[in-house]
Amino acid sequence: MSGYTHNPGYSSSFNRHHTIQQRPYSYQQGPPAGADPQLWQWFCAVDTDRSGALSVTELQDALVNGNWTRFDLDTVKMLMNIFDTDRSGTINFNEFAGLWKYIAEWQRVFKHFDRDRSGSIEGHELAEALRSFGYNLSPPLLHTLEIKFAGAPTTSGVYGPPPGITFDRFVRACVTVKTLTETFQRADQDNDGWIQLSYEDFLKIAMNAP
Repeated sequence: MSGYTHNPGYSSSFNRHHTIQQRPYSYQQGPPAGADPQLWQWFCAVDTDRSGALSVTELQDALVNGNWTRFDLDTVKMLMNIFDTDRSGTINFNEFAGLWKYIAEWQRVFKHFDRDRSGSIEGHELAEALRSFGYNLSPPLLHTLEIKFAGAPTTSGVYGPPPGITFDRFVRACVTVKTLTETFQRADQDNDGWIQLSYEDFLKIAMNAP
């Protein structure tokens, strides 16, 4: 047992508090009350079109792994889907502050399970992390998960360093397992580990996965 059981979660109270659409902040007015000045400066730096909100590409510029590579675009889209609470298609500063806190929580998890300090999560480390969250996956399924979320090939077609799963893809892997498990559990009303799905329901689950 690792003794680590904290699985970062998205707070529904945050969602309820921020569902009212907010106007982008004016840079002339300075940061909103109570804002972290450094986080505000970073938000302003990546908001290159000065719109007061971040697009997907601007958000990708704001998020980097430990080796200074940008977050995988699919992970950025997943985070935007979670934190774009007013469904504007962009991330305002309050949403960005919530996203930043969420990322910081996942960074603590990542560092805890990156035992060899390689900057990436390998198969046995991924298995340990998922077990600590209550997800006991079979070795073949873990292998499939590891292959799916391993680093993308470079332009030359060769997989570059670091080996294993980088931080951004680790977050998406864990959120994917969590989301699919919760979807399965809602359908498994008798808790026998089996469900029956129509073809359309199966496609909905697959298409809604992170």
